[in-house]
Amino acid sequence: MKLKYFFPIIVVGLLFSCKKDEIEPVVNEDQGPRIIFKMKLDPDQERLDNFGLPSTVPANHSTQTPSFNGIALHYIELSPSAYTPIGDGELVYIEPSTTKGGDKAIHFDKLKVVNSGEVVHSIPISKVTPGQYTYVRAAVAYQNYDVDFRVNVSGSDFDLQGTIASFVGYNNYISSYKVKEKNVQINANKAQGYWAFETQAIPPFYEGDVIQGQAPATSVPNPLHSTSPIPPGSCTLTGPFAEVFEVTGDETEDIIIELSYSINESFEWKDVNGNGIFEPIDGDEVVDMGLRGLIPIVVQ
Repeated sequence: MKLKYFFPIIVVGLLFSCKKDEIEPVVNEDQGPRIIFKMKLDPDQERLDNFGLPSTVPANHSTQTPSFNGIALHYIELSPSAYTPIGDGELVYIEPSTTKGGDKAIHFDKLKVVNSGEVVHSIPISKVTPGQYTYVRAAVAYQNYDVDFRVNVSGSDFDLQGTIASFVGYNNYISSYKVKEKNVQINANKAQGYWAFETQAIPPFYEGDVIQGQAPATSVPNPLHSTSPIPPGSCTLTGPFAEVFEVTGDETEDIIIELSYSINESFEWKDVNGNGIFEPIDGDEVVDMGLRGLIPIVVQ
């Protein structure tokens, strides 16, 4: 038989259309030492709330840490102080936009999808304004990850994995993409929060499927909420350097900065029967999938 169900997924927070988005993308040129930004997805990093404070899970909710297959950023900014408005810092990375789908949108086909440990972007230090920077503000455009779930078919429980592709930029032009095994053709703009969920097959009962939907915002940790708030619709995470990061312009060696994102229990759902197992066809509803914090780490 064919398993039929639908459940709402509230995907990771939304991103604003940055007021500097008319700036051309930084071009990678071989011009001396560089700042190299690497991705780090940390399942053990502290789990924070929207205000950058330790987060607790409500009594009627459960969580799990998803297994990431890939992630893409589209914006990185170095911020001098806690009072610097978002967008007024030093822009070091912004992905191309397009009007193929009508309104201006992030060009999904141009995004660089990476996993933990891989390089997100690099820029010649000569292209960065000398100064002292205390924060990084970085925005995610796309995520792909696996989550565990359970279904009951003909009286038998099946513990499975599903794959989620989420598009969380301010607007996204998508030609086509693969969730896990199945391709989805779009050729249009999709608003922030568009998602797809591919379910694992249960032979011979169920061949698997891709469910698509549109979801609102979720947790976006910003420890500067009182001095430099994030505009409505933003999914830009903010993280402090452990020590002030200084660019002098006289550097002779590359600088490597890890952008460490907390994925600690970032998948959260309303647990109807309180058993700690995600069971979407039994009424469990996802309430939050936001990354749970950002820490920029200078490792070289």
